[in-house]
Amino acid sequence: MTDALVVGEALIDIVFPLEGDVTEHVGGSPANVAIGLARLGHSTELATWIADDERGRRIWAHLDGENVEIFPGSIDAHRTPTAKAVIDADRKATYEFDLEWEVPGTLLPVPGAHVHFGSFSATLEPGGAQVRAFAAASRSSSTVSYDPNARPSLMGTPSQARPKVEEAISVADVVKASDDDIAWFYGIEDPADVIPAWLAMGPSLVVVSRGPAGVIAATEEEIRHFPTTDVPVVDTVGAGDSFMSGLLSGLLDAGYLGGADARERLRNATMDDLAPAIQRALDCANITVSRAGANPPRRDEL
Repeated sequence: MTDALVVGEALIDIVFPLEGDVTEHVGGSPANVAIGLARLGHSTELATWIADDERGRRIWAHLDGENVEIFPGSIDAHRTPTAKAVIDADRKATYEFDLEWEVPGTLLPVPGAHVHFGSFSATLEPGGAQVRAFAAASRSSSTVSYDPNARPSLMGTPSQARPKVEEAISVADVVKASDDDIAWFYGIEDPADVIPAWLAMGPSLVVVSRGPAGVIAATEEEIRHFPTTDVPVVDTVGAGDSFMSGLLSGLLDAGYLGGADARERLRNATMDDLAPAIQRALDCANITVSRAGANPPRRDEL
């Protein structure tokens, strides 16, 4: 049985480091989350949009090597998407994209499997509307999570993106975002100004990552700060995705994600109940930033 169905982009990251040679890696936020979940021991499928070309076959082989199943119909694109990632002096990555986005025509809910979606694949049309509709349709048989993962070059203006983001939040049980995401979508610096509004839209858990400042986690009953550990940073590529996969892994293990019956358990969970999953997310992100590229940990590294 599939534990998690991830819906969204897989692509080739062309990484321009501060020093050294340009390299190419399999990337894409949802693909990274799927790989992170599989490395943590969860059976995972990825519904994506790549081509039967050299780069697409490289993605397929990489996902297969990571024990991530590709959802049928995911290899029908005209070309495999790419993202140019430039690492700056603060070890952060900025991206330029060359892609098209649709969803596989065979995409149907998988009862009992948790559904995760996000990034530009939830907003870039024509596929974005299809992804949001699929997430809504999945709620009758699955829990749902969402990571908006702002990509300004692909999402238009904040005012254009916000209605789509909020539509996605309204069908999710778990929402994770960074403080940078919130700053871009809403033009505010303090995520605490947005968290109550997001909870009112329907999620049971909202988590905001703040880099070295740690994490804010919120339910209807409590908002709590979780500090992060000071670790040497090589780069931040894939750190948010690793955090997301660690969070979902912990919630899956605790029985708070999966079939629709898990939704009620999540709704009734206290912050103390949820804290181990949030700590797993932090641990996964810390390991990822301590080494180059989007390289999430395996369970035996935690």
